[in-house]
Amino acid sequence: MLAQVLQPLSNIFIPGQYPDLLIGLDTPDDAAVWRLDNGRVLVITTDFFTPVVDDPYDYGAIAAANSLSDVYAMGATPFLTLTVAALPPDLDVSISQAIMRGLAEKTVEAGAVIAGGHTITDKEPKIGLIALGFANEEALLRKDTLQVGDYLVLTKPLGFGVTTTAIKQDQASEEDVTEVVSWMTRLNRDAARLAVQCKLRAATDITGFSFLGHAWEMAKAANVGLRINYSAVPFISPAKEHARAWRFPGGAFDNQLYYRENVSFDPLITEEEQMLLFDPQTSGGLLLGVPRETVDEFMAAAQDTQQPAWLVGEVIAGQRIEVVH
Repeated sequence: MLAQVLQPLSNIFIPGQYPDLLIGLDTPDDAAVWRLDNGRVLVITTDFFTPVVDDPYDYGAIAAANSLSDVYAMGATPFLTLTVAALPPDLDVSISQAIMRGLAEKTVEAGAVIAGGHTITDKEPKIGLIALGFANEEALLRKDTLQVGDYLVLTKPLGFGVTTTAIKQDQASEEDVTEVVSWMTRLNRDAARLAVQCKLRAATDITGFSFLGHAWEMAKAANVGLRINYSAVPFISPAKEHARAWRFPGGAFDNQLYYRENVSFDPLITEEEQMLLFDPQTSGGLLLGVPRETVDEFMAAAQDTQQPAWLVGEVIAGQRIEVVH
């Protein structure tokens, strides 16, 4: 439905008429990119969403980390943001302030500034950022640059969606909340820096379309196939318990419906295990394509810098995703 709604935009804004727009509506990348000068580019993105946790400060911090993630996924460094907020008029002022404080302090941690924004009233809170970052054109990370033989590296575990749904259903422990919040508030800054330092070219971040949905976007854009090793995919500790109880959000079933025709699963992988790969993530990690000849160097650098990194698969010839046990 949303693709149909947005269709008129592609008929109005013709890429050839904007030569400095390097990445726009005609590509599936995580942010728009505008050429400035001397090899510098401006990366621009926006994101916002409704609460995924109960604590207002954590909600604001997660919203900031999530919004900034698309800048990092392009290999850029954020420097300026604007708030996008919808707040109920009857919401206690202290709660709204806590949301904004979480948003602001996470933005400061990223080395960026909130320079303005826009706020409206609405029945349900919604918060996020318009985020701008700088990058070198030659160092941009993109979705369409995977090569056959590359390894796939994931920088955060999965299971955020099923766990936050358990939180909403009062089925999560305090330990579950602490673990999932610690990951969702973690910036993708260090992972992006490492990717640029190691001269990687392919990346995306794992968010609402799930691990398999975003992996498929990369595969389709690069006209390649992927082989995912399920046993190597990391999950936060409560994820499998909540999966067995089928506490998946509605978005997981939407993702399964939309992407399953592009995926084949080993028969040993159970239905709830499959669903964990369709589970929508909030502020998930980066999925990186690492050339075979540099993967040892990259993984060693990740270990040296204490950057979490899991080798979860490889790029193969073909036009499907194979999930092996």
